[in-house]
Amino acid sequence: MSKTRDKIIDVGLFKRLSRFIKPYKWVFVAVFLAVIFLAISTAARPYILQQAIDHNIATRTLEGFLPYIIVMGVLLLFEVVCQLVFIFYAGWLGQNVVKDIRVKLFNHMLKFKMKYYDNSSVGVLITRAVTDMERIADIFGQGLFMIFRDLLTMFVVSAVMAFMNWKLSLIVFAMLPLVLYATRIFQKYMKRAFEEVRTEVSNLNSFVQERVTGMKILQLFTREDTEYKKFKAINERHKKGWLKTVWYNSIFFPIAELSSSITIGLIAWYGGLNTVVDESASLGDLTAFIMMIPMLFRPLRQIADKFNTLQMGMVAANRVFKVLDTTSQINDTGTQEVSQFKGNIAFNDVHFGYVEDEEVLKGISFKVNAGETVAIVGSTGAGKSTIINLLNRFYEINKGVITIDYSDIKELTLTSLRSQIAVVLQDVFLFADTILNNITLNHSEITEAQVQQAAKDIGIHEFIMSLPNGYHYNVKERGVMLSSGQRQLISFLRAYVTNPSILVLDEATSSVDSYSEQLIQNATDKITRNRTSIVIAHRLATIKKADKIIVMDAGQIVEEGTHQELLKKQDGYYRNLYEVQFMKEEVA
Repeated sequence: MSKTRDKIIDVGLFKRLSRFIKPYKWVFVAVFLAVIFLAISTAARPYILQQAIDHNIATRTLEGFLPYIIVMGVLLLFEVVCQLVFIFYAGWLGQNVVKDIRVKLFNHMLKFKMKYYDNSSVGVLITRAVTDMERIADIFGQGLFMIFRDLLTMFVVSAVMAFMNWKLSLIVFAMLPLVLYATRIFQKYMKRAFEEVRTEVSNLNSFVQERVTGMKILQLFTREDTEYKKFKAINERHKKGWLKTVWYNSIFFPIAELSSSITIGLIAWYGGLNTVVDESASLGDLTAFIMMIPMLFRPLRQIADKFNTLQMGMVAANRVFKVLDTTSQINDTGTQEVSQFKGNIAFNDVHFGYVEDEEVLKGISFKVNAGETVAIVGSTGAGKSTIINLLNRFYEINKGVITIDYSDIKELTLTSLRSQIAVVLQDVFLFADTILNNITLNHSEITEAQVQQAAKDIGIHEFIMSLPNGYHYNVKERGVMLSSGQRQLISFLRAYVTNPSILVLDEATSSVDSYSEQLIQNATDKITRNRTSIVIAHRLATIKKADKIIVMDAGQIVEEGTHQELLKKQDGYYRNLYEVQFMKEEVA
């Protein structure tokens, strides 16, 4: 266990959190003032009671009793107001700080390379952005201010005790080291337990998210029992982590209560003797001390509990800041802003691998002239989809140069590069929203009229209007309300409506019905016309229409030419591919 991990409060981490408080500094100050007033008024009440007992109740004197009652009432009213300010604005501050951190985190995650998401668990990232954020809010709402209030209350109460009767105070103070030591041990072990709990929560979120997303696969391959057992094991570890915290609480809180009860008993015994024998303690002293002991011990017990909340928040903050500190963004150092490309594309000796020392592309070079349609064919794993990823700078190449209109794409701003390249992927992703919003992605400059006209242009307007509510039909999560072919048609329209300079198309139709396939073919012909297009081709019709075909194998370009040119090569890779895969389609 490292020293850093065992710190009560990570000062560096707290300083970092405090930067998010600056916009709300006056609220922060108001809450702290409320805390100070609460501590003072809490300690003042026993003192007022002591004065009332000694001067009026014990002597049975009515004169001067009313002012004590009025002062006590004012103090209680003042406490109510301060409690209201404290509780509401402490929570308000926590939620606003968390809102700012969450926005910053999400904005940071939007800029990550695809490689980061390839290696990261979605469930863990969701935990960071949602659950961990609530723990950070608790730092302010239930942790930091509560601890400060309790510490200040203890200090003021101790001062009042010493002022009223130093002998009785010594008895109380003699018990404090025991509780303080128990609190420190408790806090140390609770922090470790909570870190374990947070780890298991992340594992649980990741497991559930992945299995719910892939439920169809689990059921298709009858893996329900296996995954059920895995879930039980993860849930058991999560339960054990929480039971550790329950165990530590069950030990500490009885010790704290017992210490308080013993102290009250000692005060009643010793103070009672002093009151009767030598009158060194008054009845008011005895009553006030019995009233103040819980005010001293209960905050100490609560501090231990709030330290748990504070530490859970600090652990969560540390995890969130680790994501914020991750430098996995594409370096957007380009300075060229291009509103429209002509469409000349060139790959020059491009090397790339998703994993170090394992190249997927091994020095490929090719050119696409403006307005051309280039089809890329090859076996699975040849590197076809990688070309799409590199053209959009989702990943950084290891060696070589990619240019558009003779400019290195690294010299272009990411926004201007990606805004002029539309991509239709084989695996279509739709959000749980309307068809219209899935097409425009809430782009303010694309109107519904433009979307409808674009749909008519590529021949899918009637299909959309046949759905309930037409363009305002909610497709639900990942577009489950639509077939795979319908989802692909929506993705075609999404690409076409942006009027891109360059189109990249993965036109897989293996699971599409014949009607949707014909619509997709028509849409493909429309959106590729007079536009630079790179097509990962799966259909012979698209390949034949291409101006050039690039044949890939094992990360290299093995052949290049038109359909007819490549067929003339005896024992050529494309000819063999055509005879094995495409000839059946042509005969059919």
